[in-house]
Amino acid sequence: MEQQLGEWLGHYGYIGIILALVGGIVGLPIPDEILMTFVGYNIFRGRMEYALALGCASFGSMAGVTVNYLLGRKLGLPFLRKFGPKFGINGKKIAYTRRLFRKFDAFLLFIGYFIPGARHLTPYLAGISKLRFYKFALYAYPGGLFWSFTFITLGWKLGERWSVFEHRMVEYKPYVLLFIACVILLIFLYVKFMRKSSS
Repeated sequence: MEQQLGEWLGHYGYIGIILALVGGIVGLPIPDEILMTFVGYNIFRGRMEYALALGCASFGSMAGVTVNYLLGRKLGLPFLRKFGPKFGINGKKIAYTRRLFRKFDAFLLFIGYFIPGARHLTPYLAGISKLRFYKFALYAYPGGLFWSFTFITLGWKLGERWSVFEHRMVEYKPYVLLFIACVILLIFLYVKFMRKSSS
C-alpha cells in the first residue's frame, strides 16, 4: 500500500490529499487513516510541510462531510437505502448510526470521524434531519480538523516506524478508532456534567 500511496501523493501532491479525503468520506473505498499517517510520514521525511498538509486534510474532510450533508438534505433516506449498498452502506449500518444520532445529537458529527461505519453516514443523516447548517458546521468542521491532526501527527511522530503501524492499523483499526471516540465522548460528558454541577 505504501507504493500506491506514494505514487498518489507524488503525482497529485497536496491536492491529492483533498481529493482522497473527499472521496473517502463520501463513500469510496479509500483508507483515510492510513493515508493521513502516510502524509505524516512524508512530513517526517521532509517531503511535505506540516501546516499545509494539515490544512489540506482538514479542508478535504470538511468538504467531504459537507457533500454528504447536502446530499442528505436533497435526496433523503430512500436514495441512501437504494444506492448505499454499492458503497458498503447497508440497512444495519444506517440503523446503527441513526441510533447513535438520536443519542448524541449533533455531537456525533464530531466523534463520528472516529467511529467505524459512522463517518460517512453521520453528515448524511444530519442533512436528512434538516439540521441547521451552522450547527452542522459547528460540530463537523472542528471534528474534521481534530481527526486530521490526530492521524497526520501520529504518522509524523512514528517516523520510520510508520510501515509497522500500517500493517497493525489494518488489523486493529476498529479498536483504535473506538478507543479514541470513547475518550472524546468521556471528555464531552465530563464537561457537560461539570457545567450542570456549577449551574
